[in-house]
Amino acid sequence: MIKDRVTRVTGARVIRTALPAEAPAVTALHARARATYYPDGVPADGPDWPAAWRDAIERPDRHVLCAAEGGRITAVASFRTERDAPAGTVHLAQFHVDPGHWRRGTGRALHAACVEAWRADGMHTAGLSVHVDNLRARAFYARLGWIPDPRHPPAAGDHHVLLSYAVTGDESGRE
Repeated sequence: MIKDRVTRVTGARVIRTALPAEAPAVTALHARARATYYPDGVPADGPDWPAAWRDAIERPDRHVLCAAEGGRITAVASFRTERDAPAGTVHLAQFHVDPGHWRRGTGRALHAACVEAWRADGMHTAGLSVHVDNLRARAFYARLGWIPDPRHPPAAGDHHVLLSYAVTGDESGRE
């Protein structure tokens, strides 16, 4: 995976690789986004998110893209190729848009940049898991062509739904 990607500029929005110094801002955005789909509040027993984001940004086997407007990060995506994954498969580990920037095309633009990177890396399929209660994200992914992963149907009581995306597809007809 190539770490130094070309920066995308669309109007006031810039999509680029996140910098290690931005881990606190990315962590704060992540917390704001997660708070919108946990009905009982964000669980406190998770990982050390600032350290996890810094690690994701710094590791050569992962890639973190961010959307920024006016110098402020408005969305973030983290992806990697899993060790035991089939060849040509990428895992979208995190994808968050700041709630104050929903419905402005930020998520769509960041997703398009991810797909562009995956295609450049020769990926054929992408996968992700989305929290079952995150109906907004599930609808967003469906509009972009993500489908329930046929290899991993959900089981009763699962907290996440696994989705799959054909990277080699044509996005021209998608929202």
